[in-house]
Amino acid sequence: MDDTPRRLPTALPALRSRARDAGFIMSSEDRTGSLLAALAAARPAGRILELGTGAGEGTAWLLSGMDPASRLTTVELDPAVQAIAQEELGADPRVAFVSGDGGAWLEEFDGAPFDLVFADTWPGKFTHLDRALDLVAPGGTYLIDDLFPQPGWPEGHEASVKRLLAELDECEDFRCVRLAWASGLLMAVRTA
Repeated sequence: MDDTPRRLPTALPALRSRARDAGFIMSSEDRTGSLLAALAAARPAGRILELGTGAGEGTAWLLSGMDPASRLTTVELDPAVQAIAQEELGADPRVAFVSGDGGAWLEEFDGAPFDLVFADTWPGKFTHLDRALDLVAPGGTYLIDDLFPQPGWPEGHEASVKRLLAELDECEDFRCVRLAWASGLLMAVRTA
């Protein structure tokens, strides 16, 4: 079976071209994106959080699955990279862009929990994990990617990934599934 996504967000070609021109190489791959779109579609009027906007490819996938009543908050440390996403996707009223440190944002956020949290950067995954998990609503989903070895991983990072996976497996209020697919994923659903 070919698992190549057939329905791509319309903004994807422009985002990819601009990311490439900017030297940004950490965008989510299409299979991860198609899962993001499906998870977003499963949450009518959903509240969605993306930690790590990057150049906006994951953002485009999320928006492509969201209904008109859903809302997405996306947080990125690098304002120059996030500017690509803002310029290509910022006209969509369903998305709010936050430029700043994801860890600081997680510490300061005091709003309602989210139906879907996609942690695609260190804060919310390797740091501030407990805070990110606290922001997942009952029945909500927490998703992380890039769990298979990646170019540019720092020395010793594989051990950090193993610790993270073990910690998530021990979370009593989440049901986890590891997906040996795409860049290596883990999806955790908060039990009610």
